Amino acid sequence: MNKQQIIKNVSTLLQEIPTSMEIVKDDHKREKRFDYLAKYMVEKAIEKDALIVSDDGKGIAILFRTNSNDKNFWKDTIQDIKLALNVTGIKKGLKAMKTQSYVKSQRPKEGDYLYCWFWGILSDARGSDDSKTAYNMKNQFYARAQELQLPIYAETRIRRISIAYQRYGFKQFNEWDHPSGGKMYFLKYSPPPKEK
Repeated sequence: MNKQQIIKNVSTLLQEIPTSMEIVKDDHKREKRFDYLAKYMVEKAIEKDALIVSDDGKGIAILFRTNSNDKNFWKDTIQDIKLALNVTGIKKGLKAMKTQSYVKSQRPKEGDYLYCWFWGILSDARGSDDSKTAYNMKNQFYARAQELQLPIYAETRIRRISIAYQRYGFKQFNEWDHPSGGKMYFLKYSPPPKEK
């Protein structure tokens, strides 16, 4: 699958996520702003070898290996001036930064881990279809976690997504009243030890 199609799919998926809907500036350039954000995310994922794409191309995830000392990664995306100008606008960018500090505080203070920055499946590949896109992607996540012997951390503001994560073996370890309303769910998956 080519990079442009992946970016287009990520842009489509971002328009269903409460957090990105909130931070992307709502004006006549909104569609372009989502495209810019998607391009930024996909290029960052490729650069960090974090992009996972399902066989049918309808499922896309970004799973970073990182730690609390990884200053390049944690250089907050909102602080990137280009993102502020092209995606959020300054006011929404500053608001998002405040929320991000709490979200980041939920992740480990030491040691490496995998962080699921993004995971989306196009609507026509969801549910009980034959492709089992989500199930197959979950297996890729778990294979990576097992191989590296690292936990996976994720968060979502969509309850049904939190339930799906838990169905796949994640444990919810925190629930937070998000400043914009609703809840945010924090989840962790711990891989079984490698067999000797």
